Amino acid sequence: MQTVTSADGTRIAYERDGSGPLVVFLGGAFNDRTACAPVAAVLRDRYTVVCVDRRGRGDSDDAIPPHQAATYRVEREVEDLNAVLAAEGGPAAVFGFSSGGILALHAAAAGAAITRVALYEPPFALGGLAGSARDLAGKLAALIGDGRRGDAVATMQIEGIGLPPEAVEQIRRSPMWPQLEAVAQSLVYDATLTAAPNLPTAAMRALDLDVLVLSGSETWPGLREAARALPEHLARARYAEVPGGAGHGIPAEATAKVLDEFLGGK
Repeated sequence: MQTVTSADGTRIAYERDGSGPLVVFLGGAFNDRTACAPVAAVLRDRYTVVCVDRRGRGDSDDAIPPHQAATYRVEREVEDLNAVLAAEGGPAAVFGFSSGGILALHAAAAGAAITRVALYEPPFALGGLAGSARDLAGKLAALIGDGRRGDAVATMQIEGIGLPPEAVEQIRRSPMWPQLEAVAQSLVYDATLTAAPNLPTAAMRALDLDVLVLSGSETWPGLREAARALPEHLARARYAEVPGGAGHGIPAEATAKVLDEFLGGK
């Protein structure tokens, strides 16, 4: 495990493996660096792969105290990524999963040292997919400030992801619930990234770099349609569907194959 210190003092942890051109992987809500690790593992013979714990997840810290979670701005996580890129001698291609894909586009639009962007099922409000309500991030921040981390997790799952309340109650009784509570503050950040109107910004639309948008053939229909629609809103983007990916999962082998072709300019 490697660490680097971001601009606001947050220690960001990441795993590096392989050799070759640099590819950085960013996860989405509820994810630590292991979410994209299977894809990275397939590519490590040809690339230097870096899987990042976004702030407040895994082994990364968070300089934003819980009672100030509402002060989060996307710029903080752009700074985190910039610190990783600088430590690893970027520039780099970036693979962003789910809300991590939206973060990757924000970073590229802000001038980060990014050469190409691959996005796996970024949940923009396109193709009929709805974004998070404007007040969701504030609601989550209030729960975190009150120490109600479990309620924050449940609220994100119901109002942000769209899971049925009865399904959330089952998850709440499962052994994985403490792990979800551990990253509860970071859900404020994902809700901010996906807050309405949750559409590509003007700076994203003007990006002069190649973008690959991916979805799984067996994913939730709304995510697939949003991914299909996104290239129309970006200057140099194309869509590809990979086999598998049920339930918003990433089929590692199939995704790595398409990603390798994209990174090689094919």
